[in-house]
Amino acid sequence: MRRIRFHGLRKVQIIAPLAILAMVGFIFLVMLLWNWLVPVLFAGPMINFWQTLGLLILSRILLGSWHGGGRGPGRHWRARVIERWEQMTPEERERFRQGWAAECGGRGMAGAGGAQPNPTGQ
Repeated sequence: MRRIRFHGLRKVQIIAPLAILAMVGFIFLVMLLWNWLVPVLFAGPMINFWQTLGLLILSRILLGSWHGGGRGPGRHWRARVIERWEQMTPEERERFRQGWAAECGGRGMAGAGGAQPNPTGQ
């Protein structure tokens, strides 16, 4: 069986229309779900394609970022926390665990670099 390889412009000519088709399909899916649920549940209006696109853009602006998954500030925050944890002495780590347990109602720190079992059983 012969394998087809796509290079350069040929690859773009195939992927671009598929991506556009997928975006249009997603917009229609959101529109159908809105028009199926919102008028019945909340007595809201039905919306058209362009209103759906505007709603998706507005929700992205208000609730999300324009980054792709995993490239936001969360990754850098996690790296800083891990770096600080590794720089702590065992005594500082234990004080941190105790403070965290007090803040979390005695549930302890699961997965925080060898946290001790919770003696209260919660």
